[in-house]
Amino acid sequence: MRILAGAFKGRVLPTLEAEGCRPAMAMVREALFSMLEARGQAMPEALVLDVFAGTGSLGLEALSRGAAFACFLERNKTLARRLAENCRALGLAGNRFKVAAGDALKTLARPPLAPFDVVFVDPPYGLDLLAPTLDLLASKGWLAEDAMVVAEVESRLTVTTWPAAFEPQADRTYGQTRILLWRHRTLTPLSTPEPSIP
Repeated sequence: MRILAGAFKGRVLPTLEAEGCRPAMAMVREALFSMLEARGQAMPEALVLDVFAGTGSLGLEALSRGAAFACFLERNKTLARRLAENCRALGLAGNRFKVAAGDALKTLARPPLAPFDVVFVDPPYGLDLLAPTLDLLASKGWLAEDAMVVAEVESRLTVTTWPAAFEPQADRTYGQTRILLWRHRTLTPLSTPEPSIP
């Protein structure tokens, strides 16, 4: 896996093959970060969450581009160990990253580390994990106001519902990969006007 831009541009990191692990192709990664930049989401100082991280290609790219911190959620312990090793190989201090080895949905059901500015969601294909992941992100406080949520899913997947606080921003297909982008808005309840006194 090659880092495309930023402080670690050109660095090649070793990856492992595992069932359901699909490092984001360079073309898709570049397009994804361009979409974020075009919508005003700067990486410098951002807090980033990489859900179903696998090789961590998206979170690592964000760190290279200046993200202040990235948290990687990866169930496969072997992949999680390699991801932590790659972070250290890049010279990242411990306060710049966290790798949480465990079930992503169980982690997201707990109180968050912080509200994140950018969230990448790359669920294993065919397991219907996108909808519950988005619901937990929205309902459990994982998202900052105006956070950007990016989903990388199979191109044939039909996605018709998402949390009410998510504003659709983009829907692009690259070969067998589909990128969906939302902006998170905190919903404010409508106030009920007080009755006028005659």
